[in-house]
Amino acid sequence: MRLEAPRVLGLREAGVYYALALLVLALAIVCAALGRPSYLSAVNLINILYQASPVALMGVAMTVVLITGNFDLSVASVAALAAAVQIGAVDTVGFWPALLLALAAAGAVGLLNGIMVQLVGINAFIVTLGTLTAIRGLVLIVTGGRSLMVQTPEALAAMTNFESGRAGPFPYPILYMAAFTLLVWGVLQLTTIGRRTYAVGGNAEAARLCGISVNAYRIGAFVLSGLTAGFAGVLYASRFGAMNPTALQGEELTVIAAAILGGTSLFGGAGSVLKTVAGALVLYTLTNGFNILNLGANYQGLIEGTVLIGAAAIYTVGGRRATLFSARPRDFHALRAGPTGVAGGEPRPSSGAQARREEPL
Repeated sequence: MRLEAPRVLGLREAGVYYALALLVLALAIVCAALGRPSYLSAVNLINILYQASPVALMGVAMTVVLITGNFDLSVASVAALAAAVQIGAVDTVGFWPALLLALAAAGAVGLLNGIMVQLVGINAFIVTLGTLTAIRGLVLIVTGGRSLMVQTPEALAAMTNFESGRAGPFPYPILYMAAFTLLVWGVLQLTTIGRRTYAVGGNAEAARLCGISVNAYRIGAFVLSGLTAGFAGVLYASRFGAMNPTALQGEELTVIAAAILGGTSLFGGAGSVLKTVAGALVLYTLTNGFNILNLGANYQGLIEGTVLIGAAAIYTVGGRRATLFSARPRDFHALRAGPTGVAGGEPRPSSGAQARREEPL
């Protein structure tokens, strides 16, 4: 009997981790061959984590939205709105009240998205595309089309400490990203809330018949996405002490790309926040490598797009193979012989399938 590798080590299950490791190794070899500074230096690796942290944060929340069967195109605009609110209010009310105002504005947009999608019944693509455009226009109104800057030294110091402070060698944004990722991972994997979240995305009607409030879970995912985007916007504003009305434009595509690289299904019911973070690191490792090797922006777009399509192809083909070979031999026999032993009869579910159907959520 042929022994198979553990499923967790398969290409579909761990492909993004392999890709990240191979990418880092390849860049390290190229940098060494060209006589560049060590790519594997602690300073460079921490810098990659630092640069990726806002997108990774939004990617984790985006993964939850995707798991429930929706998606959110408005995250970058919401982050820009939160940054504008933070900078516009911090000189007057102080850092923490301004942060709460920024999160409240971002959460309100998430709630609006959820209500329009779930209660009104408008497609998530249309709703979030509309809020992407509308919120970006609102940012232009709030800023008057001009860059905003923090004016008082006290407010600037508080914002700088929030974003640029360190715990040992790690800047705070890395710690925020790690803590949030582990929290969401724990909820999804270890709690009833997490199991129901996957159930809502996997089969909403079955989840509803089991007594799960599908609307509550999907609206809650949008609110989480909005709040997380708002927090990322506060980090952005705190990093620079200023914000441009076009800040973070197009970043929503990077967030979705990170989730796709991590293998999150666009059809709901499947996804891992840990893999999404790895996907974000792949994107920013590429960007970091391009900068070190002095490759132009045109090459960056070409290579990143190719990597994204390749990852989607791997997951799609891997998913088909997994579906084909996951059926047990007796299931194929049932399909051929039928319940009465006559070819062409209706197949009976295997005991394993029946147990899965009867297992409570």
